[in-house]
Amino acid sequence: MKYKSLRFFIFVMAIFFCFSTYNRGYCQSTEENVQIPENIDKVLIKKSERKLFLLNQGKTIKQYDIDLGFSPVGHKEKEGDGKTPEGIYKISGRNPQSLYFLSLRISYPNNQDRKKARELGVSPGGDIMIHGLPNGLAAGEKMDKDWTLGCIAVRTNKEIREIWDMVSNNTTVEILP
Repeated sequence: MKYKSLRFFIFVMAIFFCFSTYNRGYCQSTEENVQIPENIDKVLIKKSERKLFLLNQGKTIKQYDIDLGFSPVGHKEKEGDGKTPEGIYKISGRNPQSLYFLSLRISYPNNQDRKKARELGVSPGGDIMIHGLPNGLAAGEKMDKDWTLGCIAVRTNKEIREIWDMVSNNTTVEILP
């Protein structure tokens, strides 16, 4: 009887450990069965390659195919230009009730972006996110290439869920041409 209680206790503690550490990645793995580190310290986006990389201490942990704004070449200068910004930003928030399946806010515009927009006499825009597919999209339905208004969209909702779980607020986001 004592052994049954001990086994049950160990089982319950193991389940508790996995659930209590889930967002830290201890109980998660990728398709390659790689342990996800506790801290993704950088999101790197290479616009020309249409790739998003999750990094830990300079090492690529995961990578994803992405779509960009409908006019992806060049740095975002004004609201409505369809460009995805370039530069160094941070994850500044998250929205589980987004119009798209989960969204992570990027801290665009920064001071440099605001200054450039003032010089041009325009609004720099805002609400730049890393997100999934539009809510209500029919199963199996695909989006055209570079369909956002300037955001970074991963190609599946499963992928944005992974990113959501691995990336914390204040993580550095570098967006390269």
